[in-house]
Amino acid sequence: MSKSKQMIIRFRLLFIYSILFSFVAHSQGLLQEKNHFTRQDTLRGSITPERAWWDLTYYHLDITVNPDKKYIFGKNTIQYKVLEPYSIIQIDLQPPLTLTRALQDGKELQIKHDGNAHFITLETPQEPNTVNSLEVYYDGHPREAVRAPWDGGISWDKDINGNHFVASSCQGLGASVWWPCKDHMYDEVDSMLISVNVPSKLMNVSNGRLRKVEQIGDTKTYHWFVKSPINNYGVNINIGDYVNFSEVYDGQGGNLLMDYYVLKDNLEKAKVHFKEVPKMMEAFEHWFGQYPFYADSFKLVEVPYLGMEHQSSVTYGNGYQNGYRGNDLSGTGWGLKFDFIIIHEAGHEWFANNITNKDIADMWIHESFTSYSENLFLDYYYGKQASADYVIGTRKNILNDRPLIGFYNVNHEGSGDMYYKGANMLHTLRQLIEDDEKWRKILIGLNTTFYHQTVTTKQIEDYISKQTGYDLTEFFDQYLRTTMIPTLEYKIDGKNLKYRWTNIVDKFDMPIEVSINKNKQWLYPKGEWETLTLDENIGSLEIDRDFYVSSKKI
Repeated sequence: MSKSKQMIIRFRLLFIYSILFSFVAHSQGLLQEKNHFTRQDTLRGSITPERAWWDLTYYHLDITVNPDKKYIFGKNTIQYKVLEPYSIIQIDLQPPLTLTRALQDGKELQIKHDGNAHFITLETPQEPNTVNSLEVYYDGHPREAVRAPWDGGISWDKDINGNHFVASSCQGLGASVWWPCKDHMYDEVDSMLISVNVPSKLMNVSNGRLRKVEQIGDTKTYHWFVKSPINNYGVNINIGDYVNFSEVYDGQGGNLLMDYYVLKDNLEKAKVHFKEVPKMMEAFEHWFGQYPFYADSFKLVEVPYLGMEHQSSVTYGNGYQNGYRGNDLSGTGWGLKFDFIIIHEAGHEWFANNITNKDIADMWIHESFTSYSENLFLDYYYGKQASADYVIGTRKNILNDRPLIGFYNVNHEGSGDMYYKGANMLHTLRQLIEDDEKWRKILIGLNTTFYHQTVTTKQIEDYISKQTGYDLTEFFDQYLRTTMIPTLEYKIDGKNLKYRWTNIVDKFDMPIEVSINKNKQWLYPKGEWETLTLDENIGSLEIDRDFYVSSKKI
């Protein structure tokens, strides 16, 4: 055998080995992605037998916060309805906090600790349709937030005057990082009393409306009551040297109390900057329907981190400036027309707090619609062109690293692309519907149909498909469950245009608007070649930029 042939064979073998190595590495990566979950992930992320038999009705969280020692202690009274007989109940609380006691009907109960999950054996018979209560006591130094709100916990900070400035943030991580609860998204408590004892010179602001303030020695207890169902991560404490100002907004549901709690030194600045809040409310009631929590008011509360969508107690730390910390995430200039945190986090009152995912794997429901709300705010005040510029501009932030939907039952969220890929998916869907008023009614319909409910992706997909009259199965499969961006391949041959979709899921057939020789026209591509013949030679073809797709001329 000649040396040249040997070299060719050797090269081919190396090429085959490299392909096999890449395939194995990729497969192992997928397996690791799917199999790295632990028992704790399952206990946190699934509806265990110890969760399934009871339905939350009421919490009374009654705690003392000692900022000097970064210490919390107190109890949570958990009221629930029995769905079926069972004797073990799962309560979640994350170390280093300790669940110290559990009482029912005055009897101290046995607790089996298993990491973040705590299994309490009940002695009283649990009869179906009865409503019972359980008291759980806890204390300790809760996890300190490292990079709130993304790596959350409790932020122990101080303001410019040296006063304690404390706040909670726990999305994804879970509310059990700072208080004991049934820490799963599927079951929202119907109502809740939040009682927080703090040093007298400080104030605590939580969700809902302030019922009363009690002076107890050199401390004060603030009692906040939430009338509406609330998800666990939406519950918050905010402790600081606050001052309050308020206004009444004449909204779709009548008079809405809008309260603002800010640090004393920022009062005058806030009075000017927060004039954007009623503008936000007007735009979002137009697009999404009535604000979902009139009973609990609306609050914007200053915190020592960027911000979070805590229900009726939205937190704010964007430095009283427009954009995202002064930057435009779209690169178009439109992102500096509004305060990103006010608009985005308040938008979550509709998508996250009103409509809440049952499983965090479906968190795209929260983030895609709320990211989309940013350009709808622009649409309301600056027009459709401005809103399109903005959302299209955010495409540069899309990584297409993982699907938008995560793994179910293990507390695993999808890709961070759920923000801007999700927003562009919805912007594309708006083009397919064509009728903006119909699209607005769909958004409002989502918030009325699923009012104060937890939902699945399937429920959202089915609702939109039904209201549009289109089968959107492959559309959602493409954008939610893969990282592939549909690519319109086309050939121009005189008067003939051949075109097809590539990089798609099976049966993907989304129509798309194009301009041929500067004349707008709809194409209906599929996975096979289609041919369009015109009366004139085709000189140019442009894809409508409002569709989140790629194109390739061949």
